Amino acid sequence: MWIIVGSLPDPDFALCTPQDAPTPAAAIENDSLVLRDGRAVPVERGTAALAAACIAACTALRLSPPELALAGDTGSGDGSRALYAMLTDRLAALRPQGIIFHYLFPDVDWHNRVLMAAQALAPRPLLLADAGFMYVAKMSGYAAEYDLFTPDVGELAFLADEKAPHPFYTRGFLLQNDHDIPPLLERIRANGQSPRHLLVKGQADHIVENGVVIATVDEPSEPAMECIGGTGDIVAGLVTAFAMHGLPLGKAALAAARAARLLARRCRPRPDTQAGELIRALPDTLSEYLPLLLQ
Repeated sequence: MWIIVGSLPDPDFALCTPQDAPTPAAAIENDSLVLRDGRAVPVERGTAALAAACIAACTALRLSPPELALAGDTGSGDGSRALYAMLTDRLAALRPQGIIFHYLFPDVDWHNRVLMAAQALAPRPLLLADAGFMYVAKMSGYAAEYDLFTPDVGELAFLADEKAPHPFYTRGFLLQNDHDIPPLLERIRANGQSPRHLLVKGQADHIVENGVVIATVDEPSEPAMECIGGTGDIVAGLVTAFAMHGLPLGKAALAAARAARLLARRCRPRPDTQAGELIRALPDTLSEYLPLLLQ
């Protein structure tokens, strides 16, 4: 079992907990995630886009989809804390193979409780983080305990800034372009905030293993993808699916970066293209290019 963890911008959304059940946690219908209890979550961006992309990719890979741990939270932190508490209590029973965390309210104390609960499992699950959860992992001082982060270049600069409590406060001299990634990686390694792998999303995607760039992906290139909300979440969902398939994380990240670009070439998106439209094309894209992606 893999678990996708994150919040949704809906204050009335009741907690969705992962289960060991014969029915899938969710299906994709009409650009919505339809949960096993019948609730429909629009796929626009954020955790919903990540989950939908992962589920669509699992279809092509012939995998059982991940379980979902979701909470509604519009900034108060109440839903996130309920989700933190549920995970702390239930991880030992669920025994997941891997977890990807998306956005939760950045509560360092609760983050540490969930991390310790995961570390106590044998075998320890793979721990992946995207979006705001990378921030709290870095704030906690335990970023190096994670197996993969998926930052953009600005988020990478935040990880490299040992003094910044939030990306808003990243010092200007660290806000660099794609070609300045190696110095940022060196700084992250020096301050002890480097997870084992990084998928750095940008004009060129950089795959990093133990602080070293092992691959870059810059083709095909569709500039409109930079304008579309949720594309980074789609990449995070793809890397989750490839990790579920059993690829080592460096290869999973490389496959995800390539797949996202092939998806863009297939869809020829416009700046107003929605994430749901891209996700609809994922199964066919992956089926066509799967031998190439799994090399």
